[in-house]
Amino acid sequence: MRQSSLFPKTKKEAPKDAESINHKLLVRAGFIDQLMAGSWTLLPMGWRVVNKINQIIREEMNSTGAQEILMPLMHPKEVWQETGRWDTAREIMYQLKDSRNKDLGLGFTHEEIVLDLVRKHITSYQDLPLALYHFSTKFRNEPRARSGILRGREFMMKDLYSIHAGEEDFWKYYEEVKKAYCRVFKRLGFDFKITEAAGGVFTDNNTHEFQVLAEGGEDTIYYCEKCDFAQNQEIFKAPGPEGLGPGGVITCPVCKKGSIRQSKSIEVGNIFPFGTYYSERMRVYYTDEKGMRKPVWFGSYGIGSTRVMGTWVEVSHDERGIIWNKTIAPFDVHLLDIRTNDKGQRAKEIYQKLEDSGIEALWDDRNVGAGEKFADADLIGIPVRLVTSEKTKDKIEWKSRASEKTELLTIDQVIEAITKSRL
Repeated sequence: MRQSSLFPKTKKEAPKDAESINHKLLVRAGFIDQLMAGSWTLLPMGWRVVNKINQIIREEMNSTGAQEILMPLMHPKEVWQETGRWDTAREIMYQLKDSRNKDLGLGFTHEEIVLDLVRKHITSYQDLPLALYHFSTKFRNEPRARSGILRGREFMMKDLYSIHAGEEDFWKYYEEVKKAYCRVFKRLGFDFKITEAAGGVFTDNNTHEFQVLAEGGEDTIYYCEKCDFAQNQEIFKAPGPEGLGPGGVITCPVCKKGSIRQSKSIEVGNIFPFGTYYSERMRVYYTDEKGMRKPVWFGSYGIGSTRVMGTWVEVSHDERGIIWNKTIAPFDVHLLDIRTNDKGQRAKEIYQKLEDSGIEALWDDRNVGAGEKFADADLIGIPVRLVTSEKTKDKIEWKSRASEKTELLTIDQVIEAITKSRL
């Protein structure tokens, strides 16, 4: 991609109303644009990042045996009335009437919709288990949309739903998805905790959140420094004096050895065990081996992929801009042509060799000063910066975005280094 053609151009100043880091940097660097509070356009580079995030999620969901579909975003009132959530979720669900005075809702989640789908197509235990997922826009009437792309009124989300013939099979798959989520967030490069939390408008059961430790996070979690214990502030109960260790430190209630630490965090995923609550209300039954009709066991599992992009920026940046990793960066390398007398011919040849080798390159071919090119490269944050100039002669200056060190390499060495880093 030639940077002279890339839409839009970078901005020197952040929006006046921007408070969060992801809002400031993603807008300035040209990844997102705000239509109104809580409503964002994913611009070309932002869309590239989200697609890479989605592909990692897709691969791990497929590894659990789940199948990808796409469900409608506009739903009839009658389906939501079956579970009672047309009324109980009114505060966060956009509800409207069409020209025929029919009540409709915009999907903030899809439990009712997937169960309506499933009950049309399953009859016996031989049709189960079943796991379906999709990537789609979600609409939530946030009373105060804030924190840039982290808390929006509409956002992209992957939601997975699993349907089972019994409790044992359900919990087995639930744990399998939990492991798949861990693989997703490890591949993305996050430092995260699996945290027990309340179910909100989804369920009365405790659920599990995947929380990324971040100073700018809106959530507060408590976790053990030695074991896997972690809880959201909503359900964490500080112990009395008898539960405190030396110096008033809270001792882990599980391992009894580690100290409990408090941290701000950002929720990037969650999983919900519903049991038979929704299936009983929507009469989603199957026939077992003995011919008995029973309600299916049901679970829901979500990851906000646009939220993941914003979270990465919150935890990976410096005073100059974003620092992407190689996994989700919009491009592999950022090629800068600085003060050469060949009208960019050598840079063009390097760019073509990179592209021919399957390396995604953003080539800054603009007729602007070196200082502006370097500043934009740091702001955009692509993992590797390559510079060709009179000073580098027949070689290329290599610099990692996360390092100050530079070195001179041949084009073949550059291609080899990028190729090896993918293995």
